[in-house]
Amino acid sequence: MQDVTAIQWPLWRSVIFRFTAIYLGFYLSFLQWMGNLPVVSTFTELYNEIEKLLVEWGNRTIFHVKDVLIPMGGSGDTSYGYAQLCFFALVSILGTLVWSLFDRRKNYDKAYYWLMVILRYYIAMIAFTYGFIKVFGFQMSFPTLTQLATPLGDFLPMRFSWLFIGYSTPYQFFSGAAEVLVGVLLLYRRTAVLGAFLAAGVFLNVAVLNLCYDIPVKLFSIHMFVFSNILLLADAKRLLNFFVLNKPAPSSPSFTLPEKWMRIGRIVLKTAFVAIFAVVPFYSMYQSLHQVNVVSPANKPITTGMFEVVSFEASGRMNEDSLRWKDIVFENYNGGSILTTDTLFRQRYNRAYFAYVTDSLKQNISFKKRSGDSLSLFTLQYSMPDTNQLLLKGKIKNDSLKVVLKRRRRNFQLAERQFHWLSEDNR
Repeated sequence: MQDVTAIQWPLWRSVIFRFTAIYLGFYLSFLQWMGNLPVVSTFTELYNEIEKLLVEWGNRTIFHVKDVLIPMGGSGDTSYGYAQLCFFALVSILGTLVWSLFDRRKNYDKAYYWLMVILRYYIAMIAFTYGFIKVFGFQMSFPTLTQLATPLGDFLPMRFSWLFIGYSTPYQFFSGAAEVLVGVLLLYRRTAVLGAFLAAGVFLNVAVLNLCYDIPVKLFSIHMFVFSNILLLADAKRLLNFFVLNKPAPSSPSFTLPEKWMRIGRIVLKTAFVAIFAVVPFYSMYQSLHQVNVVSPANKPITTGMFEVVSFEASGRMNEDSLRWKDIVFENYNGGSILTTDTLFRQRYNRAYFAYVTDSLKQNISFKKRSGDSLSLFTLQYSMPDTNQLLLKGKIKNDSLKVVLKRRRRNFQLAERQFHWLSEDNR
């Protein structure tokens, strides 16, 4: 490989590079996002355990984010996430000090170039991952009957934003296509700057959305926005000349690969990257598209719709006013919700969510808290005199229950997906 330049870097630039390289080394660790591979998974578990011990030690002795750290799961903004951020920053600062004391090289042109290549492909990987999910409409779903029947004021900001995006399939496709385009542009050096520009805009929008609607991916989305701008900083002088100073912008410097095996290796690695992080996810999403809402005959819901409770006869705790069922929704999948405060179910947005499995031979329906649960909360006998009536009876624990339900013809304007080119008034 040939050096692009032999110009000595100023001290401040060398220090910033060292800090950035160490921080990205922790944040972009391949053990974090390739942990499912058979061989790598063993090292991933060990790496994660060591990191967990160090983060918790740092939190106890230095950071004090929270006495007991909550691990990251559905949320990336947990106390552990913030303690991990502090740990990465602290180690990067200390590593930069040590590196600066012992390293006296003039510049880091080669290392900087390859670090930007790694960062470029990491952003492309994330863009493909989230982009394809949106393109196929899997990240945000159209509001269910339960959600349509829930008062707007009962939703948390995150769920409100999810429904806002999920309502419009074209808008979600558009946002996903923009992310996929980011991934494609970042794969090639000629279009990398344009890809970084688009990435900065896309991830800025995501970060602001997360901040304004309290979506728990704030740290991650802010990182992606910052990383996109780090890519742009590599061409800051050229961009300043072109967009602001109206001066000629020379071509971006790059390293050549003199050996044939290196050039072949680059093609092989790029092809493997595209196959793993673009082709495979696309095909997987395409296959899943044909399986959405497909319910096997044995587990087919009784009937889809919203039912109001005509009669509710119960004994024991079920007879309390707060626990009595007011209405029940059966979705077009094996789940639904009940208007009740009963904590036996999964309470969300002032409704009780459930999953269920029916047995048409025994004429019973088993209610579960979640679809993945192996044990049922209770099982009731059911009968359907017609498609508009449903009778449930049985026991919930030691309390007897008999419920008569009648289909409620409820039309939601939001579900009609209305669109008008010509609007004569403010709708």
